[in-house]
Amino acid sequence: MTTAEERKVIQQQFKEQMNEDELLNCMRCGFCLPACPTYVESGYKESHSPRGRIALMKAVVDGMIEPDEDVERSLNLCLGCRACEPVCPSGVNYGHLLEDARDIINQNKKHSFSVKTARNIAFNGLFPHQGRMQNLTGLLGFYQRSGLQSLARKSGVLNLLPHNLATMEKVLPTVPTRKEMKNRPHHLLAEGAVKKRVAFFSGCLMDTMFLNTNNATLKLLQLAGCEIVIPKEQACCGALHGHSGEKAKSKELAKRNIEAFESLEVDFIITNAGGCGGFLIDYDHLLKDDPSWKDRAQAFKGKLKDISSILVELRFFEQQLELPYQVVTYQDSCHLRNVMRTFGEPRSLLKGIKGIEFREMKNADRCCGSAGIYNIVESDMSMQILDHKMENVEAVQAETIVTANPGCLLQMKLGIEREGVAHRMRAVHIVDLLIEAYEYTKQKSTVSL
Repeated sequence: MTTAEERKVIQQQFKEQMNEDELLNCMRCGFCLPACPTYVESGYKESHSPRGRIALMKAVVDGMIEPDEDVERSLNLCLGCRACEPVCPSGVNYGHLLEDARDIINQNKKHSFSVKTARNIAFNGLFPHQGRMQNLTGLLGFYQRSGLQSLARKSGVLNLLPHNLATMEKVLPTVPTRKEMKNRPHHLLAEGAVKKRVAFFSGCLMDTMFLNTNNATLKLLQLAGCEIVIPKEQACCGALHGHSGEKAKSKELAKRNIEAFESLEVDFIITNAGGCGGFLIDYDHLLKDDPSWKDRAQAFKGKLKDISSILVELRFFEQQLELPYQVVTYQDSCHLRNVMRTFGEPRSLLKGIKGIEFREMKNADRCCGSAGIYNIVESDMSMQILDHKMENVEAVQAETIVTANPGCLLQMKLGIEREGVAHRMRAVHIVDLLIEAYEYTKQKSTVSL
């Protein structure tokens, strides 16, 4: 809860820092309304729509209302999926407005000691330091491999956790060892003729908890004819910070990443996590007011490309991959689709696998409810969104749900567990499915010989 003095400071900061031209760009036409998950799921509540939230921001700037708990609640309930942006006829950059507003509020309100400590540990003590991420993931690996996980599940101690957290424990991937996480390559040659020289953004969670997916990505790039450079100096993309009102820290991380990649003579910088890619490609906006970094950020942005895009560009589908028959559907990563504007390429790759029957589910482009840590801090709304998502998955009778982002992947696995259909349905990252198809095709070819 903010005090009267804090609200006064926040209101002044809104007037000084919010982009009023961008706020005025909203024509109140309503095209964003059906695209917004929280507007739909809240029973069409205007304050939980992009148009309504922009109106609240503008009212704070104009001094018509105070930035009270209702305003903060409306902003916090937003997923930040940015589905409103592609459908906006005025091209309002809603995501930028949301991040600016959250940052102003967060930097000028007094958090409780516990919240302040948790934020400090996560945003300053953990995510910016890959070695610490490796150590924490290593502890999770010890829990999984030592027998503690089995004991915790059998004893029922996990039932002491909130239901969703207990279910999340079931869907966590089997994590690598500390040795595997530390023994990472920094340069890989293409298999066959070199078509492109690329740099790989390995990420923080992706290169620890989802290390196998990163390895699969590197293998696919090699098979597609890419020489790969993986700079040691790269850091967390800063998305979690930027979306949570820690913009100063996200700028620090952005500068570290630009420095790590800009001296490399590469054609592209490849990402395999939609959430990371969507924030990386916004570095030019993040650093727009810094003359010494603006152009460097723009150059960085110009080289970004999702793994699915480069695989299509290099005609990876000509590998003629195959899998046993299965019905597959695809859940868009919000930031991959709405910010990087990449959505046709993953579908092309999936449709190119022999044995797959691809079925497009209803509202595949609508957020699954993961949204970083949203499914933890806004559990009720997240699960409401997820339940409706699973209804759409069931409607196409999918056996395999494909995603392009780690958060989406865990959320869809959570949905499968909640529905009790793990015996007949799975969720996989697209690169893991492509590697699975490559190995299956290779094995089948060897047997036929």
